[in-house]
This record gives sequence, structure tokens and C-alpha cells, in this order.
Amino acid sequence: MFIVLTVMLFGNMANAQVSETGQSGKNYISTGMPILLIAPDARAGAMGDVGAASTPDAYSAHWNNAKFAFIENSMGISTTYTPWLRNLGVGDMNLLYLGGYAHINKRSALALSLTYFSLGEIERTNEFGDSQGNMHPNEFAVDATYAMRLGDNFSIAASGRLNHSDLTNGQDVETQTTKPANSLAADFGMYYQEAVEKVGVVAAGLMISNLGAKLSYSDDDTRKEFLPANLRLGGRRTLNNHTYNQVSAMIDINKLLVPTPPKQQEGESDNDYKQRYLEYTQMGSVTGAIQALYDAPGGFGEKFQELQFSLGAEYWYNHTFAVRAGYFFEHENKGGRRYLTVGGGIKYNVFTIDLSYLVPTTKFSTNPLSNTIRISLSVDFNRTEKHEVTAE
Repeated sequence: MFIVLTVMLFGNMANAQVSETGQSGKNYISTGMPILLIAPDARAGAMGDVGAASTPDAYSAHWNNAKFAFIENSMGISTTYTPWLRNLGVGDMNLLYLGGYAHINKRSALALSLTYFSLGEIERTNEFGDSQGNMHPNEFAVDATYAMRLGDNFSIAASGRLNHSDLTNGQDVETQTTKPANSLAADFGMYYQEAVEKVGVVAAGLMISNLGAKLSYSDDDTRKEFLPANLRLGGRRTLNNHTYNQVSAMIDINKLLVPTPPKQQEGESDNDYKQRYLEYTQMGSVTGAIQALYDAPGGFGEKFQELQFSLGAEYWYNHTFAVRAGYFFEHENKGGRRYLTVGGGIKYNVFTIDLSYLVPTTKFSTNPLSNTIRISLSVDFNRTEKHEVTAE
């Protein structure tokens, strides 16, 4: 039991310290509540986790909150159920997302969403192996968004989020008394789309997400965890063939706005290095977000390795049937996640059902969603005749 709690609570810090040996060039950036970066919907999940500039939908709070201002329907709700670690036979861990939006007027919209992650049921035991009952660790985030169009082609948005992470249910880990961690965070987004003659619809989006206070699971200030603050930049081109065929190609580039853990330099004493690492753990979130843009010990080469790339494609027939595919790439020194995704969707009246499936393409790291089917359901009201900005 104590081993399980220690891994859950302090595993991120351990990963960073192990990577600082410099033996393999690996230097992972670790954060608290990484669940905030997981795709909440099957549509984006089928396109390599791309979404900064994809066509606006009910899941825009995660990908680019400014897209809400361009949703054509007056209001809608959505939900997604994501099994967790099913490839390893785990049956009681899952991610649940619930969201909704509504237009205030033609140029502005409000949205709310809830992300809930259950880590299942874990039996507690004492140092003698005697059962002390069960615990149910969980995490959740609740956010509210306001999005506004500043013109015919451009919008901005801001979101506020409450994060709650309870990994130990108040149990002591070794000699450390633990507690649930709470934090407030904010997102800021921008979105642009325009129909260009003979080119199609072009769109671009930028979002800074999860920028907020660090997470504290105990009274020890040296063990505070950064939120997974992230910078997402993306683009899209959509081609329409009359009213029956629509093809979109998208790309996202992500960069964590979390400082890179320091490495022990050649000739540096252990005490000096420990002091630098202590300063790293005590760095503020805003300072850390700024420093994350230039601070890699390996210079520009390592900083480039911290970029994550997503490529996605989507085909709609008659705005009724969709086929999707995508690919996600992360450098092996920064986690090594690489996977292919496929999926599809179907619209009927106000209902949309989306499916996605993830296939890992590397042995560098495992993925909790490997070979897992995700399902999303959306209900949109007052659908208009026009589905997308078009260009002849």
C-alpha cells in the first residue's frame, strides 16, 4: 500500500530526478494532474489529438476556447467516456467528460465543462500487510468559458478552472501527512478562420491553458507540483466539394510551459546541484512558464525536443458520415509517446456519435489508451443550414 501511494504522490518528482543523471539524454518534464492534457473527446482523439484550429465543436474548451464564438448552433451538450489502462486488464479506471455551451448573442458564447478521472479502488494496508479498508483516489476539473468574436473572422476567449486532485484520501505516505491538492488556473485562446477563394477555408488557433497555482499534496513547500501549463498553436485547411464532400487537414504544435528540470553539470558539487534543484521546485508558475521557453540545459536542441506534433485529417460526406485519422509525435528524450489514431463519426438530426482508436507506434513508452475505443456523444440544438464557411 505504501509503495502504491508513494508512486502516485511523488512519482513525478522521482522521474525528474532519475532523468538528471544524463546517461541517456532523457530529461522528462513532470507535472501534477497530467490528466488535464488528455484529449477529452473521440473526435480529436481520432485525429492525433489535434484541435487548436479544427472546426468548432462542443469540446473547444480543451483545444481552443475561442472557437466557441464560431459554433453555428445556439447551444449544445457533450459527453465522453474513456476507459483507462484497459490494455493491461484494469477495469475500474476511467475518464469522464461533460460539457455544454450556449450563445449569448451572435458574437459571444458561454461554456461549462467537467473533467473527472477515477483511479478506481485501492486497498489500504499497514506495514504488516493488514487491510485498512479501501480508498478511491480521484481528480477533477471544473471550468467556465467566455468567448467573443471581435470581427467576422477573429475571436478571443478566457476560461477559469478549479482543479482538485485527491490521490491518497488523506492517508500518510511513509512519514509524510498528505492532503488533497487544489488549484485555480486560467486559459486564454485566439482563433481565426476565413474563406479564401480557390484555397478553401483556412483557420489558425492559439491557446495557453492550465496557467495557475501549483499543486500541494502536503505542507512541504519543496514538494509542490506544477500544473501542466501548455502552449498550443495550430492550423487547418478545409476543402469543400459542393455540399457532399468536405476534407480538412490540421496540424498542432504543443509546448509545455513548465521549466525543464536542471541537470548536474560537470564538476558541480552535489550540494550546489541540490540547491539549484531546490530553487527549481520552488519556482512560481508564471516565472516557470516564461523560463520554459528558453531554459533547457541542452540549449536549443533540447528545447526543440520538447515540442509535440499532432497531424490530423477528417473527411465528411454530406455532413453525415465522417472518417478520421491522425498521428502524434513526442521525442523519446521527453517521453517518447508516438501513436496512430483512427476513428469516425455519424450525425443524425441533433445527435453526433464519434469513435476513436489508438495504436502505439513505438516501444519507448506505454500509453494508457493503447488499443482502446473511446466514445463521444454530442447534442446540438438549432442547427443552421450552413455547416462551414465556404470558398468557391
